[in-house]
Amino acid sequence: MLLKLYDKNNNPQDLQRIIDILNDGGLIIYPTDTMYAIGCHGLKERAIERICRIKEIDPRKNNLSIICYDLSSISEYAKVDNNIFKLMKHNLPGPFTFILNGTNRLPKIFRNRKEVGIRMPDNNIIREIARLLDAPIMTTTLPYEEHEDLEYMTDPELIDEKFGDIVDLVIDGGIGGIEPSTVVKCTDDEPEIIRQGKGWLEEN
Repeated sequence: MLLKLYDKNNNPQDLQRIIDILNDGGLIIYPTDTMYAIGCHGLKERAIERICRIKEIDPRKNNLSIICYDLSSISEYAKVDNNIFKLMKHNLPGPFTFILNGTNRLPKIFRNRKEVGIRMPDNNIIREIARLLDAPIMTTTLPYEEHEDLEYMTDPELIDEKFGDIVDLVIDGGIGGIEPSTVVKCTDDEPEIIRQGKGWLEEN
């Protein structure tokens, strides 16, 4: 099912439908400030396991990421010291994934790795959904095979054609990007960029 949403002034009933899907353990595909992504309620372990199976991710070996609405909600799910808080405040919302040590508020599936990726995309649609859900959204980019046409990653109608059967809803937020987020590891003394993507980190 494809649902068109906009930067603002969306129908509250459409937004509530998405929240109900997430609360029921459903999966959605949505735009971010980088690429379209697939996600679920970040505290519902069965839904997270479904996404891991779709992406063929082993949560014991791969870091999982969540989208948070704002900086104060980040500190509920990740350990943030003052320097990292300032760095995130300076760069978020934006196309970054910050790798931090998780807290015990996250489901057990995250604790295999002890670390969690934190996203706060500069995209009003998914941030509004996270705000209304009042919970993190587990997030990962769409599965993609190298020989595939890039439009199956960027065009919501083609995304729906390809993935509509395995998710509960595809949000059409316009044509998406093809560049991933910049990943910043913040679990050691100094932040370290481990993947340069769309975002250019500005130090404090």
